[in-house]
Amino acid sequence: MKCSAIVTLFIVTALPISLLATEPSAFGAGDLSNPEPYGLTSSEKVILETKDKLKKVAQKSNSQASELDSLRERIDGLQSIVESIGRKTHNNKINLQKIKEEEGKSFESSNEYQRRLAESIEQNSQEIEALKTNILEVSKLLDEVSAQYVTKDEYNTLVKSVNDFKVLVAKELKSGRKTRSKSSKISSAALYNLAKKNYDKKYYTKAIANYEELIKRKYKPAYAHYMIGDMYYKRKNYAKAISYFKKSAALYSKASYMPTLMLHSAISMEKTGDRSHAKSFYKAIIVKYPNSKEAVEAKRHLK
Repeated sequence: MKCSAIVTLFIVTALPISLLATEPSAFGAGDLSNPEPYGLTSSEKVILETKDKLKKVAQKSNSQASELDSLRERIDGLQSIVESIGRKTHNNKINLQKIKEEEGKSFESSNEYQRRLAESIEQNSQEIEALKTNILEVSKLLDEVSAQYVTKDEYNTLVKSVNDFKVLVAKELKSGRKTRSKSSKISSAALYNLAKKNYDKKYYTKAIANYEELIKRKYKPAYAHYMIGDMYYKRKNYAKAISYFKKSAALYSKASYMPTLMLHSAISMEKTGDRSHAKSFYKAIIVKYPNSKEAVEAKRHLK
């Protein structure tokens, strides 16, 4: 029994780290290829909106192209019918003229003339009705094309969205380059202190850039990942927060901030819809850190 209890305790104690080492579905948050993406940044939302607009315009254009091809075929068919009616009418006139010449003036009152004339009229009437039907179908097609036509305003709106997105990306890249340029001139220890000062002042954009530089320099990378994750958590960008928390835990699982890291990971998972893994994390916090304030918070979430 004691041996079994020890094994069970070992499994439960190892649960937080094993959970962080796996790839829960929550770590897929922010994936734009997902049919229903979640946990998106502001830039990713603009990308998604622009992608949707381009898709709709492409669908409209393809639909119009198909309908125009169909319309061209119908028009070609109408032209053939009109030409056919014209040829037959001309031939009928020639045939009637020949019959008149053969039978003489008395032919006008003959039954043969009346019969042939009636046949010609009937044939022409049928072809005219067919022509009317085709004209009606072509009119309907034109109405459909007009209804789905991509207007100039729609096109201009799409162009504006794309341009706004370019400006947004350019600003973010420019800001990142400036911050990195300044931080690269100081020592790692000084940069570490600067990052903490920016964090305390809630200058998160600058602080994130500082900690990213520290990660590149491999200066306290576990803590740097944790701090970046914490700032994304505060910004409610839960998908990114989870990814940085996960990396931090993988680098150093015995850090003093592990209870907070695990709690914020669990809350982030819950916020992004991954309730199953969130529940596992809450339970792991209670078992591994039973006397911590994070354990109290985890119990509250489980309720």
